[in-house]
Amino acid sequence: MDDPVDHQRRDLIGAAATVAVMAALPTTGNAVSKEAQLSDIPAFRSAGVLKPLPFDAAKLSGISERLIRSHWENNYGGTVKALVTIKQHFADSLANQDTPPFVYNELKREHLLRTGSVVLHELYFENLGGDGEADATTRQRLADEFGSFDTWETEFRRIGIGLGGGSGWVMLGYNLHTGRLENYWMADHAHGAAASVPLLVMDMYEHAYQMDYGAAAPKYIDAFFRNIQWDLVASRFSRWPRR
Repeated sequence: MDDPVDHQRRDLIGAAATVAVMAALPTTGNAVSKEAQLSDIPAFRSAGVLKPLPFDAAKLSGISERLIRSHWENNYGGTVKALVTIKQHFADSLANQDTPPFVYNELKREHLLRTGSVVLHELYFENLGGDGEADATTRQRLADEFGSFDTWETEFRRIGIGLGGGSGWVMLGYNLHTGRLENYWMADHAHGAAASVPLLVMDMYEHAYQMDYGAAAPKYIDAFFRNIQWDLVASRFSRWPRR
């Protein structure tokens, strides 16, 4: 059983931390509320602007304009708007010294999920709109890491098929710590390999394909590969050195 003294000590530490945060908030000579001050701080602000699709949604191969528009507007757009709301609540909750830390952390959990969703969706749409043909340099770099380009593609596809009927992402990433290229399984927007930079991402949530393919996730994966914008992926590759 926990010691009541330990409970009291943790409560005091938590209270002291809250007071310290409040004391660190910027002040002015004007009668401005702490909420208003927080809303002016970049970390507590979200523009709420949707990035336009970088391709003509009517010209994808095997992925309908109707699906892409719905995905962009409802799924991506919905999470952009949700992130704005969450950040507005930060100001109210952090400025209120009576907000329990566990309540605040529920907001931070949503913050993590929504931020991941916004970033991954933007990367996903950016790496669509191409002809699906990787250039020789990109193919060679993947071959150097995976033994062959086909081996890389086989693993990437297999991870996606394994996520079919559920949710998640497949990500080819460059790991800043190891210097390696690897394919990663991601259960949701909050699961990502530590220190890894996305180079190619594939949305495996059902909203990315159900409208066109129902439960036939492999057919969607085929269509995804036909539309990869490899020039954009190559530009992501170029930022990171080989090891």
